[in-house]
Amino acid sequence: MPNKPIKLLTYNVHSCIGSDRKLDPGRIASVIAETGADIIALQEVDVGRRRTGGIDQAHVIASLLKMQAHFHPALSVAEEQYGDAIITALPTGAVKAGPLPSIGEARGALSVEIMVGDRKLLVVNTHLGLRGRERIRQMTTLLNSGWLHGTAETPLPTVLCGDFNAIPSSATYRLVARSLKDAQLAGPGAPKATFPSRYPLMRLDHIFVTGDLVVKQAKVLETRLTRVASDHLPLLAEIGFA
Repeated sequence: MPNKPIKLLTYNVHSCIGSDRKLDPGRIASVIAETGADIIALQEVDVGRRRTGGIDQAHVIASLLKMQAHFHPALSVAEEQYGDAIITALPTGAVKAGPLPSIGEARGALSVEIMVGDRKLLVVNTHLGLRGRERIRQMTTLLNSGWLHGTAETPLPTVLCGDFNAIPSSATYRLVARSLKDAQLAGPGAPKATFPSRYPLMRLDHIFVTGDLVVKQAKVLETRLTRVASDHLPLLAEIGFA
């Protein structure tokens, strides 16, 4: 099993509202199911929000995939929540969730230790802010404050992924690229943009890995379905242990 690469997907699902304005968590689950992903990191997930019918989108999507969801609300107003989720059928251990320093809308991160065969993988999922200075602070927090270390004595093989709202020429991207590998550059093929889904121009969604992981391939999924299911395209990487 450790030699078999795992498939990890990062996907900003836009509250399951597509570019056709339809609300459809089932459609998002279909996109994910088609990829065969083992671990799914979602951003912009609604839980109990009136605007999306009050349902728990993380739970609904996980149930349709026959997986378990871990959810962290970056934003909570009364009973309404909005944030990030990690979904998998693999055994999970320690979970950490918390806020990141934010100027505008509240932002956070969620990390889950996942057993892949007899190896532990730490997956950190985040959705960074819209302002450059804010993103730098948020990424600095993620890189320097124990987020990437998990609970193990020695650092775990780690994936940092999500919607960074940062293109490759940005200071935020350059900051993370100094210490981690960009999956889209590690795999064969040219990197592709993820946003907006109908006519992708910007590479905002990223999967970064530590040096003890190998990226077999990474691809942005551009199909008829992914172009309408959300305003971002999903990014899939096949990752193995070095």
